[in-house]
Amino acid sequence: MYEQQPYSDPLQEPHGVSVRTLGNILRAILIPGCLGFILLCIVVSFFVVITTPKGYNPIEGMAIRLYLVRNRDELNSPIGTDPTLKRFEVREGESANDIGINLVTAGFIRNGSLFARYARFQGMDDDLRPGVFFISETMTYDKILEVLTDPTPTTARFLVRENMRMEEIAAQIDATPLLSFTGAEFLAVVGPSAILPNDFRARYGIPSNASLEGFLYPATYELTAADTAVSFRDQMLTAFDTYVTQDLRDAAALQGKTMFEIVTLASIIEREAVLASERPTIASVYLNRLNIGQKLDADPTVQYQLANNRRDGVWWPLITADDYVSAVGPYNTYLNVGLPPGPIVNPSLSSIRAVIYPATTTYFYFRAACNGDGSHQFSTTFEEHAAKGCP
Repeated sequence: MYEQQPYSDPLQEPHGVSVRTLGNILRAILIPGCLGFILLCIVVSFFVVITTPKGYNPIEGMAIRLYLVRNRDELNSPIGTDPTLKRFEVREGESANDIGINLVTAGFIRNGSLFARYARFQGMDDDLRPGVFFISETMTYDKILEVLTDPTPTTARFLVRENMRMEEIAAQIDATPLLSFTGAEFLAVVGPSAILPNDFRARYGIPSNASLEGFLYPATYELTAADTAVSFRDQMLTAFDTYVTQDLRDAAALQGKTMFEIVTLASIIEREAVLASERPTIASVYLNRLNIGQKLDADPTVQYQLANNRRDGVWWPLITADDYVSAVGPYNTYLNVGLPPGPIVNPSLSSIRAVIYPATTTYFYFRAACNGDGSHQFSTTFEEHAAKGCP
């Protein structure tokens, strides 16, 4: 995120005058006689004045310059070799000295006083502002100061994939070091009974005891260090509102279904379908079953129930025929008639549209095709379905 810049003298003044400049000037004007001595005094006095950092008198300015010169090697030597960006917070009211001490404590530099004096020498100590920044132990003092005085917020691209359940999103949050909130904090604001903005629950028919599973819109989000779990959640809900338009909500209502029911079925289709072209057909199979009171018999719901029972972090375990009856719980649609209590993943817009605009078929069964290309074979009767088994 932060590119390593070619070496430059960290003691270089903004106006371009450095300690080496004085030597060059002196060599150029050392001429015999009183005129040379007078010129030398004038130049030295002028140099001292123009190179004195703001807020210092000339004597203090020369003292801090000498201090920084003596510590030049430390200024130019990073403390470590790990380029991983790590979170560092500057709090309201902290001085350059406070920040220097905190940088030492966090393991980014060795000398907090040196950082504070260098910041003042550069006239940037007043530019240090409260905020969350990301720095690494490979950065030298000048680069750290540049980052801590940069008003541009650091951003992280965060991808929420289709068919992820909210616990998987939380795990990805914990694996993204540039974020200022944790996966546990995220789960707390998307779980059951979370307080939502703008009557979101009422608009989509989400029961008061249901989580936001299914409504955390899959997309790529640009998050900053200032984002919280609540602001991230609200971005996802806003995206859902944007893409699931009023036309789609009206079409769902004409079918006598709430959007919560639509999204619940769409989440199953999201886990079942491999080919986007088959989603409306798979939707028709499940809708045909629901219409006659037949169990959905959806394998992803068994996986979801198994993961809920085990809680070992394996969210989509392989299942066996025994699991159809042993994975006891409300999400197992081999044991329970109708839809599960809620969505099992956050589905794509195409899966939601497939439920609202399904294909018109007489199919009640489908199974994976034997050629392994992700397609399915569809059947009207169980006998046809059984006959299409792979060799």
